[in-house]
Amino acid sequence: MRLATPLLTALILTLTPAVPAQAAPQPPADLDALFVGAHPDDEAFSLSTLGQWKQDHGVRTGVVTVTRGEGGGNAVGPEEGPALGLLREGEERAAVGKAGVTEVFNLDDADFYYTVSAPLTDQVWGGDTLAKVVRIVRQTRPEVLLTMDPAPSPGNHGNHQQAARLAAEAFYAAADPGAFPEQLTEEGLRPFAPARLLLGGARGVTAPAGPGCEAVTDPVRNVYGVWSGRAHQGRTWAAIERDAQRMYASQGWAGFPDVPADPAKLGCDLFTQVDSRVPFPAPGSPAAAAPTAILDGALVRAPGTVPLGTEFTLTAAAFDVRPGLPFTVRAEVRGRERLGRASVKPQVPAGWQVTGSGDLGRLTPGRRAAATFTITPPQGAAAGQRVRLAATLTTERGSGYTDRPVEVGAAVRVTQQLLPQVGQYEKWVGGLPAAQLRGLVTPVLTLGSGGSRQVGVVVTNVGDSAQSGTVKVELPRGFTADRAEAPYSGLAPGASVTVPFTVTNSDPSLKTSNEGGDYVYTVTATSGGGSSVSRPALELVPATVIPRSAVTVDGVEGPGEYPGPALGISRLWEGTACSSAADCSGSAKVAWHDDTLYVLATVKDDVAGTRLPAADCKRHWRTDALEVTLDPRGVSENTSTTFKAAVLPVTAEGPPCTLRDADNRQGPADLPVAVKPAEGGHTIELAIPLEQVPGAVDPGRLGLNILYYDSDTQDKTGQTRIGWSTWGGVQGDPYRWGLATLPGYQPPPGRPTTPPAPVLPATALSSLDSPASLEQAARLGLPLAGGPPAAAPLRVAAAVVRGDAVKVTLVAGAPGEAHLFVRDAKGTAGSRVVTVSRKGVTTVSVPLGREVSGPGTLATGWRAGEGTRASVRPLGR
Repeated sequence: MRLATPLLTALILTLTPAVPAQAAPQPPADLDALFVGAHPDDEAFSLSTLGQWKQDHGVRTGVVTVTRGEGGGNAVGPEEGPALGLLREGEERAAVGKAGVTEVFNLDDADFYYTVSAPLTDQVWGGDTLAKVVRIVRQTRPEVLLTMDPAPSPGNHGNHQQAARLAAEAFYAAADPGAFPEQLTEEGLRPFAPARLLLGGARGVTAPAGPGCEAVTDPVRNVYGVWSGRAHQGRTWAAIERDAQRMYASQGWAGFPDVPADPAKLGCDLFTQVDSRVPFPAPGSPAAAAPTAILDGALVRAPGTVPLGTEFTLTAAAFDVRPGLPFTVRAEVRGRERLGRASVKPQVPAGWQVTGSGDLGRLTPGRRAAATFTITPPQGAAAGQRVRLAATLTTERGSGYTDRPVEVGAAVRVTQQLLPQVGQYEKWVGGLPAAQLRGLVTPVLTLGSGGSRQVGVVVTNVGDSAQSGTVKVELPRGFTADRAEAPYSGLAPGASVTVPFTVTNSDPSLKTSNEGGDYVYTVTATSGGGSSVSRPALELVPATVIPRSAVTVDGVEGPGEYPGPALGISRLWEGTACSSAADCSGSAKVAWHDDTLYVLATVKDDVAGTRLPAADCKRHWRTDALEVTLDPRGVSENTSTTFKAAVLPVTAEGPPCTLRDADNRQGPADLPVAVKPAEGGHTIELAIPLEQVPGAVDPGRLGLNILYYDSDTQDKTGQTRIGWSTWGGVQGDPYRWGLATLPGYQPPPGRPTTPPAPVLPATALSSLDSPASLEQAARLGLPLAGGPPAAAPLRVAAAVVRGDAVKVTLVAGAPGEAHLFVRDAKGTAGSRVVTVSRKGVTTVSVPLGREVSGPGTLATGWRAGEGTRASVRPLGR
């Protein structure tokens, strides 16, 4: 039985005002649009758009939030875990409400810590999360599905990636009767196909401020803008959205500055379409630059277009096409209404050839018709180029447009070997009918400054016959390879081969980290079916040698203690740039002795951040903190196999404290540390027993980073992040940490090189413990958290106030667990979790923490087996 903690009960008593009781549950929610995100606040930069849709077209939008953000920081109080989740849910409901959004579906998955790994996120969330998203799509039947960026772009939160992948998978799975069939056979749901799927943002697209930002153009992708400068009740939607964002006070957003008052200085929310089952505005047309562009064909019928409910798709036989070789495309149409005589006409780039008839005959309601065309790219079509294939539908009831990208290539495709998370993403894309999501991330590999590494070049045969040829690398200045080219032969169709090259940074003076950026180079693979070219990159990271030396941890650099070089940790990687070296800067030295690593950091920091209590020694990014990260073998895909320690140089009680964050064993740390205050800063010295590092350290390749978090405020928010190896999101990206060698060090015999299984925080708030979730579920007549409904019902036969308690009579159809909340206009007046051990009538008493104000209600959550139900009943007196 899950019992509410005292802290959680206190929050329940104060948070979220009650929702008025309904006389009877409404039928399942029929939404028009649905946003799928990972945390509360993920939708916060799309609220201008959602609000405009609600205002102008009555669009009813819901938000799916996979977690309640329990793993995030808290700038307003001590709450963490489920209590923080309840707080953040309340913030989200208040924020989205400013855009007219009332439905928030929490899936109750765990928010563990910041990671850039979708695979780790999937491991923690488990395999049933997709079923929950699909169930909500089938329950709410949205025409437009919105989500985040699914690609492992540098710094992109792994939870965001995974939420977007779930949304994309659900776009297809919800329409498939073979996907999660129990939802159809046991729960009475029906397959549902959303009309359009879009991602928030637009890679590489810049749009000017002002209403002109809606006229977004892209040679292949369908990108749309919705201007935030339109007015609503005398204010711009950008200003309303900013008010909504400030509701996320726990995330330090309450202090967000005002947006510009001049609408001409306000920009657009940008969205990129992934797929559509309905016609949509042709790129470059006035309709594509209208605020309704995303809704057209799905929820809005533009003048002269086919009736709503008309399906129109274009499908290519293959995404990879070859110069001079024909392939087929299929245009398919079905109308909900009569369309009359109809035809389809394809549009292709200049020089491409098309054959085939587009006549569809007469289309009666529900009749599906298709036309197949043969398209041949010219012999001279440039390899590696993506092009747009389009088709126009003409009927007696109006016209429609759709398109589909394809990529021209040679018989082989070549790329630098992919990072594990990028390879996993490409494999995921391969399982979707959305190949255009492939290749969103430039292949990169890191290389230590002045060092060498093996770089694999992967050649894949995408043709229909065996291929042989050569692989050539052309490196930028400052890099050399052991050979300029190498052969491959007999590569079978569909097979891949990795051709290795040893690459050396021959000029160690080249800038490292984000100061140097990506060093792009060219890889060419020849074959009997043409040449393939790609432009991957190498990223230099700083490197150092850590000497052996005896050290005393006292906050002072004693004679000979740190004979190695000083490491600069003043480079910005996130936040506001330091105004001067006195504002924030530093250097660090590292040494080892026996089985211990020592770090001495000298930091300039002229303004102290919040002094957190020693009991709150966690989430170090909220104040001034030094972080040291170690990847024992230098090969970790994510931080769950690393060691990350942080030091708060001062606490509310005075002495420093240490912690571990987002690593193999997150939590308190008992590490020897000494801090010596100095004018305008401090010296921090830290000892790290290497037995605490997950796995034996490779003395030839230790991943190392030293980062400093600078806060100049007292509101538990940080402003600047500086460090040694600096990239956006580097705290979660072990492959971008610097590299260190430890000459002479050998780990103790028997210490395993394989890291132990990580201990991940995985405690999430249950929707059964969220009064707002219960009230929503009762109002909509839906189960909780995207789960199935309870087969055995629970009826609240009576709920009567009796002095300082509410007497509740329950009639259960089976044993289960009831979560009871007494609610009024002020929030929760009392709560109790009750185990119902038998079928039939059970009478319980819910103690009140205060007097019930006004009529009041009893919100009830019920779990029986795997299913849930919710109800709301007025209180009797």
